[in-house]
Amino acid sequence: MPTEILMPALSPTMEEGTLAKWLVKEGDEVSSGDLLAEIETDKATMEFEAVDEGTIGKILVAEGTEGVAVNTPIAVLLEEGESAGDISADAGSGGSAAKAAAETPASDETGGDTPAAPGGDAGAPGAATPAPAAPTDDEGTRIFASPLARRIARDKGLDLARITGSGPHGRIVKADVEGAEAAPAAAPAAKPAAPAAGAALPAGPSADAVAKMFEDRETEEVKLDGMRKTVAQRLTEAKQTIPHFYLRRDIRLDALLKFRGQLNAQLEPRGVKLSVNDFIIKACALALQEVPDANAVWAGDRILRLTPSDVAVAVAVEGGLFTPVLKDAQQKTLSALSAEMKDLATRARDRKLAPHEYVGGSFAISNLGMYGIENFDAVINPPHGAILAVGAGIKKPVVGEDGELTTATVMSVTLSVDHRVIDGALGAELLAAIKAHLENPLGMLA
Repeated sequence: MPTEILMPALSPTMEEGTLAKWLVKEGDEVSSGDLLAEIETDKATMEFEAVDEGTIGKILVAEGTEGVAVNTPIAVLLEEGESAGDISADAGSGGSAAKAAAETPASDETGGDTPAAPGGDAGAPGAATPAPAAPTDDEGTRIFASPLARRIARDKGLDLARITGSGPHGRIVKADVEGAEAAPAAAPAAKPAAPAAGAALPAGPSADAVAKMFEDRETEEVKLDGMRKTVAQRLTEAKQTIPHFYLRRDIRLDALLKFRGQLNAQLEPRGVKLSVNDFIIKACALALQEVPDANAVWAGDRILRLTPSDVAVAVAVEGGLFTPVLKDAQQKTLSALSAEMKDLATRARDRKLAPHEYVGGSFAISNLGMYGIENFDAVINPPHGAILAVGAGIKKPVVGEDGELTTATVMSVTLSVDHRVIDGALGAELLAAIKAHLENPLGMLA
């Protein structure tokens, strides 16, 4: 029977999206990897690829449709020998695939923080006849496979955990299971217990209650887009569930500013200009190596310590923010970090980042110094263990080493720390290491 193509989960937090543009039309033949549509997620506009081959038999969701829930049927794919007459009258309106999709999680999240793979299984065409729910291996990790591949595997008695996928992002597709030999199916992973009653996070006043407060005042209603909804949800979760504490230090920047000026003069012929933020990224990356116990994330029932320094940097965009991640930042030169950060920031503002570019990291930096903010407290971006809030460098009176009153350019920073991951003394050690590198910048070139 024809196969329904489902609205994919193209970002870790996507629950619904806008079908911005179809790149195919009814009657077109497609193969695995062909582009089907452009979809606006809560973070970016991304291209959606076909997983199986066939013919587009019917388009169920028109271009420009907003608020299409993940796993909603958006088109019907015909396999060899099938025709448009085989499409049931209720296609896309609650058929078996839609029902199965509704019972399948929209993304591969664990505890709300483990990201789904880009273009994950939720984006695969769903079978119009019943297909098994998304399978997991012995450790409970979700196996990405198209519904058609799952159906064939079920019929042949195949264990998907023993099959290597050749589709996009390692997804198991039709060709992978057709040539595989039957094997005993793995025992299903135990499902987690349902949350206790009353475990939901407390909600604020209802929309109607708030509107009633201002019914006699002139107001303008601003519709929330996907990004703003996600920001609101995740920051509320962060402040309600993460035990924040804060550590503050003043950092003298005079040596760094002088050193930066010298480096920029040498790098000018190459078109490179280092910012203070580039030095902050490098300093944090090196400090995480020197204090490895702080290079960690909260993973629900355990702590995961990272070996590399993967540093996220907050980038303001219209309607919200991104936190692109500079991976292995401890190994990169200042000029390499500068170039990578400029590229990530530009594509973040254009909403052109892929999920793997803004997911991950153990530590984040939020810099509002360019806006004249002297100091502030940043909210931790789960599952990170800490975030550094950076203020402006300001000329201030200070007491010199000889006890005389003098002036210096001072930058105030605040380290917000997840107390489940990092204790007070460990956080203080990390912040001291960051300060040491910024006040002695020459060492960052070693």
